[in-house]
Parts: sequence; C-alpha cells; structure tokens
Amino acid sequence: MPTVEASPTPFTFAKNSTALLVIDMQRDFLLPGGFGESLGNDVAQLRRTIEPLTALLAAWRAAGWKVIHTREGHLPDLSDCPPAKLRRGPMIGQAGRFGRVLIRGEYGHDIVDELAPVEGEDVVDKPGKGAFYATDLAKILENDGITSLVVTGVTTEVCVHTTVREANDRGYECLVLADCVGSYFPEFQRVGLQMIAAQGGIFGWVAESSALIEEITR
Repeated sequence: MPTVEASPTPFTFAKNSTALLVIDMQRDFLLPGGFGESLGNDVAQLRRTIEPLTALLAAWRAAGWKVIHTREGHLPDLSDCPPAKLRRGPMIGQAGRFGRVLIRGEYGHDIVDELAPVEGEDVVDKPGKGAFYATDLAKILENDGITSLVVTGVTTEVCVHTTVREANDRGYECLVLADCVGSYFPEFQRVGLQMIAAQGGIFGWVAESSALIEEITR
C-alpha cells in the first residue's frame, strides 16, 4: 500500500478506501475584498494553499481517486444558523462584496475557480465548522467504503481541526497536509498542526503535499 513520510510516523493508506477532503476553499474566505479580509485578516495566509492544493488535486484526479469538497454557509432565511453563531458573526447574511456573506447560492459562498469541483465530485454544504455536523458526509464515506481521509483546506484551527477531531472520533485515519491547510494566524497554523500529530498522532498525521504527490505518481 502507498506510504507517505509524515509526523509522527509514516502514513500508509489504501487508495480504494481513501478520499481527499477539501474544506471550505471559498471565495468569502480567500478572495481579497471578501468576508475574511473585511474582518481584518490577511487572506494571503490562506491563498498560499491554492498552488500546492491545485497540484495535489491534479495528481489525485489523474489517479481516479475520490474527492469531496465542503462549503460552510447557510440557507437564505438563516433558519439553519444557530442564534449564538449569528450573534458572534453579525455579518452572516449581510451584503458583502461577493453577495450575502456565507449564504448558499451566492458568489462568495462558492469555491475559488482554481479548485472548482469537477463532474462526479461530491460537494457537502455544512452549516457548522465540522464537516460531519448536519450533513451527509458520514453517509457518503460509508457508502464508498472510505476509512482514511487526506484533509486539506481552511482554516487550520477551526474547520479543519473540528473536522479532523470529528473524523477521529468516528474511527477515520486522517492525514493533514501542512502546505494545503491555512490559517489567517501563523501561530495558530503552527500549533494547530502540532496538536494533530502530538502524543503519537492523537488526531492523525501531518505531511507535506509533495511527499503524497510523489507516492501517488510513483
């Protein structure tokens, strides 16, 4: 089986039971002038993931392996947005540069052009931070016999971490690619990755995408 050099130990996976999970690579978060930047964040910290993730997607698709994308957002009437989340995020549903912020169907809610899903790839819309909460992700993985996840996307300490923790509790093995996940805050990025691989891989493994691409194309 393919094996990737990773921390804390090499990560071995079966190609037929492994999916690439691309979390929330949305215009609202990554584009200059969008929601993320409007909060005072440096979107360049997230955009640096686009190039390596584009290369990984190309190799993964060429191998014919499963890809799943997620998008965080809400119904237009906000009926699926908990009041507590709305109180802490008052811009949700308000007009932004790319449409209503984090509302399904708006331009800003969709995935950046460079990483747009292709025919046959699942797109999971989620109302929360984790990709399992109130979605069909668990059913998709079960139906396809997926037991391992290669996790990419944004942000490292929020939606990526929440999803990896959820996956770990459900018995999935997770490999997080350091150069394909991003945070607005460099310190959160560093510590977030350390937390995943700590204590013998308490939540999973961490590697660079180049090591995985080398193994895929071997």
